[in-house]
Amino acid sequence: MQAKHYFKIQLLALFMFTSLLSAAAQESSPKIMEWTINGEIRKAMVYIPSSAKSKPTAVIFAFHGHGGTMLNMYRTRGFEKLWPEAIFICPQGLNTPGMLTDPEGKKSGWVMISETDKNRDLQFFDAMLKTLKANYKVDNNRIYATGHSNGGGFTYLLWATRANEFAAFAPTATAAGKLRGDLTPKPALHLMGEADPLVKPFMQKATYNKVLSINGCSKEGVKLDSNATLYAGKDGNDVIIFLHSGGHEYPRNANQTIINFFKKYAKK
Repeated sequence: MQAKHYFKIQLLALFMFTSLLSAAAQESSPKIMEWTINGEIRKAMVYIPSSAKSKPTAVIFAFHGHGGTMLNMYRTRGFEKLWPEAIFICPQGLNTPGMLTDPEGKKSGWVMISETDKNRDLQFFDAMLKTLKANYKVDNNRIYATGHSNGGGFTYLLWATRANEFAAFAPTATAAGKLRGDLTPKPALHLMGEADPLVKPFMQKATYNKVLSINGCSKEGVKLDSNATLYAGKDGNDVIIFLHSGGHEYPRNANQTIINFFKKYAKK
């Protein structure tokens, strides 16, 4: 009898352990969500913490570069591990002519023209955010965007056209171009490779110098580490400039810096 009782306890313990593992796996596994925008199916890879329906939850949008994928963006950033309490969403771009490469538009990317309401990617963003707010307890004061290259340019477009939705931005390996005049004060992190052969450093410097000016930042920065320098901004609109010695690539050590930056700022 004692052996049978012991066996039952062992089975119960195994069942509970398996259930916990299953629940943890489900929480850490992203899902694919879909929207229809102007008759086109749009997709995003999304990590949703189990607490998102009951607790105020931050949201991080991450936009891949030209020719990239939502899967690669999800895997290389790993924000679900660095901030597991936040929703992490990586949208997929459609085939789009590039501003610097791929003029025929054979690769995925983001539209950078905001003059009309026809911008499919701004509509896509609006639809994604609307769905998240409808289905989960989104913290409206903690919505963030980052993006690399063309995705970083789209991050600047969101800043220029949807700034009121966001707490902070972290564009990487990109330049704002004509959008610089439409930016308003917001905490920001700009990442640049000092040997970037595609988005030239002088273009990126013009962008982040404009951001420093808009945010009323101090002339002297404080080094946070070997890459990142913090410039204190007016009304808490600080700017971090992250410089690395490489080219157009994204350095993985920037992930923790970006998450630490996002966690520090909430929309006022």
